[in-house]
Amino acid sequence: MNRKIRDAIPTDLPAIVEIYNASIPGRMATADLEPVSVESRQTWFTMHSPERDRPIWILEIEDKIAGWLSFQSFYGRPAYHQTVELSIYVSPSYQGQGIGQDLLKRAIVHSPQLGITSLLAFIFAHNLPSLKLFAKYDFQQWGYLPGIAQLDGKTRDLVILGRKVES
Repeated sequence: MNRKIRDAIPTDLPAIVEIYNASIPGRMATADLEPVSVESRQTWFTMHSPERDRPIWILEIEDKIAGWLSFQSFYGRPAYHQTVELSIYVSPSYQGQGIGQDLLKRAIVHSPQLGITSLLAFIFAHNLPSLKLFAKYDFQQWGYLPGIAQLDGKTRDLVILGRKVES
């Protein structure tokens, strides 16, 4: 299969939103409880560009978008510019095929070129597949927020994982 990772372009936004929305019912990967619209994500998309050192990457298989990764500035203050939060979402039809792994490996390798020295991931404690993925790439627990989320009447914990990257 032909796999390729590239920068997202505006015409990718509907597929990005579709993949994101597919994750909401499972209550594992996002704290959103209702689907988001393409329009509501337009500003978010615009803020992520290679020129801003906060890209969104698309992983395509045979010209179909299988997953995506975004770099999000942490806390919005200048002193934290070298720290980002990573988000990875994979289409349900491509899960278990190493999409998240390929995207995460690329993020680690390319972070120094983006001026990034610290990577963060905010993952629900019950999302074992994501916790295992990030642990495989030497992310360590840097924080734990017990009972911070309410998902369908269940209290959920949030794990903050982090990793330094070499320049």
